[in-house]
Amino acid sequence: MSPGQFMAWQWSGYPRFHASRTNLLLHIVVVPLFLVGNLALLAGLLTLSWPLVVGGAAAMGLSLAAQGRGHAMEANPPEPFTAPGQALARIFLEQWVTFPRFVLSGGWARALRQAA
Repeated sequence: MSPGQFMAWQWSGYPRFHASRTNLLLHIVVVPLFLVGNLALLAGLLTLSWPLVVGGAAAMGLSLAAQGRGHAMEANPPEPFTAPGQALARIFLEQWVTFPRFVLSGGWARALRQAA
């Protein structure tokens, strides 16, 4: 699957897998935590600041754990990962592209209103 097809596939099912009020509220808090952790990890690696590396990795792990709990509350759980590379691609694409697009397009607010 090409990157464009992969993005279209993830986007097409996104509202269906993000309909629980709790999951939506978790995502709006912990996706930014993942992004900050990702940047901290990268900055720590570039500057050899091991506390920054550890803190960034911890923030990313905490964010993913919280998102996993949120997805467990969904009526439609996400499709399982099929391979480690596909898992990484899905995770990073969701955090950096798909969720921000969901928020900026109004999809998050619509889903939150429908869940209330």
